[in-house]
Amino acid sequence: MPEINVKHVIKSGKAMKHFIGIAFIICVEFFDTASAMTSSIYLTKEHDLPQVFPNIIEPFWEQNVVETRFEGENGIQIFAAYLIHPTPKGSIVISGGRTEAGVKFKELFYDLYQNGYSVFTADHRGQGLSGRMLKDPERGYVENFDLYVKDFKTFYDSIVLPNSKTLPFLLCHSMGSTIGALYAIKYPKDFQRIVFSSPMFGIAGPITQEQARKVISVVKRINRLFSRTPWYFFGQKPYANEFFITNNIVQSEIRFNIHNNVFKEYPASRLGGVTVDWLDQALIAMDKILQQAHKITTPVLLIQAEGDSIIDNTSHQPVCSAMPNCLFEVIPGARHELFMEQDQYRTPTLEKALQFFQTGAQIEEFKPSQPVVTE
Repeated sequence: MPEINVKHVIKSGKAMKHFIGIAFIICVEFFDTASAMTSSIYLTKEHDLPQVFPNIIEPFWEQNVVETRFEGENGIQIFAAYLIHPTPKGSIVISGGRTEAGVKFKELFYDLYQNGYSVFTADHRGQGLSGRMLKDPERGYVENFDLYVKDFKTFYDSIVLPNSKTLPFLLCHSMGSTIGALYAIKYPKDFQRIVFSSPMFGIAGPITQEQARKVISVVKRINRLFSRTPWYFFGQKPYANEFFITNNIVQSEIRFNIHNNVFKEYPASRLGGVTVDWLDQALIAMDKILQQAHKITTPVLLIQAEGDSIIDNTSHQPVCSAMPNCLFEVIPGARHELFMEQDQYRTPTLEKALQFFQTGAQIEEFKPSQPVVTE
């Protein structure tokens, strides 16, 4: 059963509403006890979310999660959020995907906390509630992916380490896996174990990545002739609200709606499509990961969503095979957003991830690693 902090809930001005929510959870958990005891892993049930999310999870975030900012490379302000467990099994650091904001992870934070972990995340530069590098805040842009890694290292050293009793775990999604892999190449001793969920080691599209490189090279030259502002790549556009029926990333309607509400509640977190520059740097980063995957000595679990139409799933096995210690799992029928999918896909994803973390040795004394020199 989840660790519901009644004292914090009572503090809210909506005490009666929250007590109703608590009573609902207790009733639901009574029927789910056998399942929970079998797996020993607690996860929020999809059918409970209409009650649980507004009455329990959102107040829990507001009253327990620390939101802060720190200065990233070149003075960009980076948003971070973290949650400290009083008796933690360990620390889990979340590296989110493109367009994602930490405030999207309220359910995931809650579930990881209920399983005994302190939880940390930072919005990558140019998205979420972090600072933008262009005048148009909705253009997906980064000068190079090394800047993501440098920001993440600052986050790790200044926020994660001081609040962790053991060497942390890294939980990545999509582009966050690209950043996580680059980080692990440079700092191989900073995490006990790493989970890559729907990793962006290749991007699905109508043309090959080699063809994309040629197109990008031409478009960038034309772009520079006419404007200093990076153009959107073909087919990309500013943020637009999407409908569940037309989406291709998730099959859970309730979680999709919760995700969309984040952009309504936090309009500054909205992000549109990718620019030519971002895509160019993404291809460079993915090439580097394939070439240097053998340097990722940290134990890795790579979880692929079988029905992913965003990521090139054929890119996963070559990278995993090149790593010295990589396990490969497929979630049949799942779409890209494994952490917000229907329970039949989300539950096995998170169970596999947490079981993988739980088998890692707890290192009580540790120091952050020095960067590995890479060509």
